[in-house]
Amino acid sequence: MDKNEIRIAVVGVGNCASSLVQGLGYYGHQMAGDGDEVGLGLMHPVLAGYTPRDVKVVAAFDIDARKVGRPLCEAIFAPPNNTQVFFDELADDDVTVRMGNQLDGVAEHMAEYPEHQRFVVADRPDATAKQVVHALRETGAEILLNYLPVGSQRATEFYAECCLEAGVSLINCIPVFIVSDTTWGRRFERAGIPCIGDDVKAQIGATIVHRVLARLMHERGMKIDATYQLNTGGNTDFLNMLNRARLGSKRISKTEAVQSQLDVPLPDEQVHIGPSDYVAWQKDNKICFCRLEGRGFGGVPMNIELRLSVEDSPNSGGVVIDAIRCCRLARDAGIAGPINSISAYAMKHPPVQHTDADAHQMVEQFIAAHARPGRVTTTACGNGVYTPEARDEAQRKASS
Repeated sequence: MDKNEIRIAVVGVGNCASSLVQGLGYYGHQMAGDGDEVGLGLMHPVLAGYTPRDVKVVAAFDIDARKVGRPLCEAIFAPPNNTQVFFDELADDDVTVRMGNQLDGVAEHMAEYPEHQRFVVADRPDATAKQVVHALRETGAEILLNYLPVGSQRATEFYAECCLEAGVSLINCIPVFIVSDTTWGRRFERAGIPCIGDDVKAQIGATIVHRVLARLMHERGMKIDATYQLNTGGNTDFLNMLNRARLGSKRISKTEAVQSQLDVPLPDEQVHIGPSDYVAWQKDNKICFCRLEGRGFGGVPMNIELRLSVEDSPNSGGVVIDAIRCCRLARDAGIAGPINSISAYAMKHPPVQHTDADAHQMVEQFIAAHARPGRVTTTACGNGVYTPEARDEAQRKASS
């Protein structure tokens, strides 16, 4: 096995997993060649010598009948997935989607919708913790990505326990508080396992744009009086969230992400952040309506209104690839417990909130501090294109 290979497992073969797997194929193909836009769209085309080509999915778990038992390269395109297909030249792989454990991973109201919009639970026994742990160990997985639906508290805790038992790191991409929970964080630390979370922050998504605008107004002397963020979409994430009982941690995560950018948080009644509605024909396109009302010089009022339209799942892919590689750096360095720098950079609800500028600097320092001697540390740049040094390093690896 290549010593640079980063072996990951995925729980939840939905739109986000589909975009990630497509992205690994896309950048693997792109970086094997040359061109002016190699690495375009990545925040770090090379991170401590690791590129997306080094990331390999070795196990996957789901509960949908159209995915369980199928090769991963086929399952990522099965309904109800509806994200954009931007790379379908995936080689046949030896990863077959395994049956997971349903627990609270499926909202009951979904049964009221057509099959192509919702989960269809496979008629198979749920995987036991022993079976999941065995699969992680058997495949040599180092890191498990949690892509379960919002509100999957018990299911997320189930897989977190499996990670602790198997010695596998957890990157928790959903708003169930594990890494940011002190008790869970200490358990991972005591087990000697690094973890990253919670609730992935998109590359240019509703939360980070809202955060940056709020911080900008604050730093420029404006007083924010009220703000809202309303989002619509047509993927299973939005369909799942029609059950408002599953939204408690999601609202906390998104609201705290914005409130944390203000020295004095807004009163609860003056801030509203969260999903608004499910619009089936939008598919994986997410539309955000954001408004910030404030006062400036002389108390004169002003407001900002924003409409943001993004393909939701690819928008998180590059962030997760950075999180995977930073998690591998932590494992290489023997670091355990929550990794605060990349969590603040990549997640909405990290153990400790920072401004996005500070989090970016913290990540660069983390990468530089833990890169192995003689390796390219990072090629972060505004347009995501390789530097000549990084291009030579990547092509050396590609030909070795």
